[in-house]
Amino acid sequence: MVIKSRWTAPIPRCSLQQWIFESSRSPLPDKKQFLDADDPENNYITLSEYRLLSKRVALGLIEAGLKPGDRVLVFSGNNIYFPSVFLGILMAGGIFTGANPTFVPRELAYQLDNSQATFMITAAAALDTALEAAQQVGLPRSSVFIFDKPSEVRSAKPGPGVNGRKNGARHWTELLAGDPGRAESWDWVEPADPANTTCCLNYSSGTTGVPKGVEVSHYSYVANGAQVVALRNLDPQGRGVHEGSRLLCFLPLYHAYGQTYFIANFARMQLPVYVMPSFDFERMLRHVQTYRITSLAAVPPIVVALAKHPLARKYDLSSLEAIGSGAAPLMREVAQEVEKMLWPAGETVIHQGWGMTEVTCTCMAWDPTQPAAKTGSSAVGELLPNCAARIVEVGTGTDPETNPAVEIREPRRPGELWVTGPTLMRGYWRNPKATAETVVVDAADGTRWLRTGDVAFVEQYRPGTLFHIVDRLKELIKVKGNQVAPAELEGVLLDRRDVADAAVVGVTIKGEEVPRAYVVRAAGSRVSEQEIAQWFAGRVARYKQLRGGVKFVEAIPKNPSGKILRKILRDQAQKEVGDRPPQASRLS
Repeated sequence: MVIKSRWTAPIPRCSLQQWIFESSRSPLPDKKQFLDADDPENNYITLSEYRLLSKRVALGLIEAGLKPGDRVLVFSGNNIYFPSVFLGILMAGGIFTGANPTFVPRELAYQLDNSQATFMITAAAALDTALEAAQQVGLPRSSVFIFDKPSEVRSAKPGPGVNGRKNGARHWTELLAGDPGRAESWDWVEPADPANTTCCLNYSSGTTGVPKGVEVSHYSYVANGAQVVALRNLDPQGRGVHEGSRLLCFLPLYHAYGQTYFIANFARMQLPVYVMPSFDFERMLRHVQTYRITSLAAVPPIVVALAKHPLARKYDLSSLEAIGSGAAPLMREVAQEVEKMLWPAGETVIHQGWGMTEVTCTCMAWDPTQPAAKTGSSAVGELLPNCAARIVEVGTGTDPETNPAVEIREPRRPGELWVTGPTLMRGYWRNPKATAETVVVDAADGTRWLRTGDVAFVEQYRPGTLFHIVDRLKELIKVKGNQVAPAELEGVLLDRRDVADAAVVGVTIKGEEVPRAYVVRAAGSRVSEQEIAQWFAGRVARYKQLRGGVKFVEAIPKNPSGKILRKILRDQAQKEVGDRPPQASRLS
């Protein structure tokens, strides 16, 4: 049975930049839009400067040789210029793809090669990694731009310009060397068909396998923003996000969560955003206190820190009106601890939303006008405007003829969550097989349904019902909100000659999910578990490291077709080193 949202919202058929700014030339307020959280008085850009700087980046990329549809990979942490680089790529007709700035060369080279990026913009601190990865895939050094703080971004020729070149890489301020007046009068590239024009490749492992580029169209990004704004407008002066809100961005802007809210939605709402270069808990607390931040968009480990870390009680956090959590499951007990600390009168609660990169970002949220939104429910909210969902028997729907989908119609009975709506991805980049396995097309009406791999139930079969996510079928491990694909880590382990077989699963330790490896040693090998863990650490980003440990086993449990029986290993890992029941063991 299809469950539809109880709301609809108009979705403009335009580019993301058109939705944010409404026009390429009409006057914009000179109010501060992005402020450096470490130096907001001297380092900021206004809303009008945001648009102009984006247009200058776009013109610079076009002059550097960017053609419509070319990919530009940004390998950097946060700064106040990141949003303009993001939108500049889109304004030039290009496609943005962001990489985690902690990637090692092997990981970065994979994304460069898979995305077939024409240019790369890299943080100065990561230049060596970027150049090594570029060499591996044959990207010329002249196509790499160093991305750090300019000396004066508002001038016609901001520094350091050509003087910032290093090891053959150019400085990103060279993209800004054109006449600002020309940029003022220039109209960006507006896609003829926003629904079928990709603007971003945000990499995700989907429900299984190695990372894949998720093709998100301009229309889908606009739709997700329009949905979020529509919900906010139901109660424009309510707690959380309103005209007087002040936001703090520590979420990575290379990730869909950070992009949709901080680069797009809050700019559309003209709400000031203080930008942190990366997450640091005490700095976050200090910034909340100093700038009287009203709302936080967070991930579960940050909420855990607020609940458990003694520093949280040493700062004045009374300005906070709301905290939203996403990207991974949040334990209700942890949320309640923070609620008691911040809002002892019970005036608000911490809410989880739900989404996936494959649906742009957010798909479920909370009605700000409803008393149910203040009950402390463990649900993830209800469907955003224009979205629909189905709950399907686990294991069905893999083939319309031999294994059709069997819908569940009973409230509170779990099954796999399928969703559809205007935010659904176009598909996986250069991977039609993975797309076909994840997106099911209804033969009757042509509706494209995303098989999420999450197990959910609904409280009632009616519009406006709350959804509960109770498990996940997909193999992904979520480490501090980052997706970790077991298949990728297993591939790294199997590069060792003394490893005959390997499997990686997630295990929850101290409330956080981390990877744990089960390894079968090759015959005659005397390598230790510690040696493997240390060797592995030098080959992956920090969040992918085997913080759950390495365990030698005689054999990896598999079914007759050779598929790893991860549920067995997850349960085993939880007994060995975990501190609460794993999500995966809730399925019968």
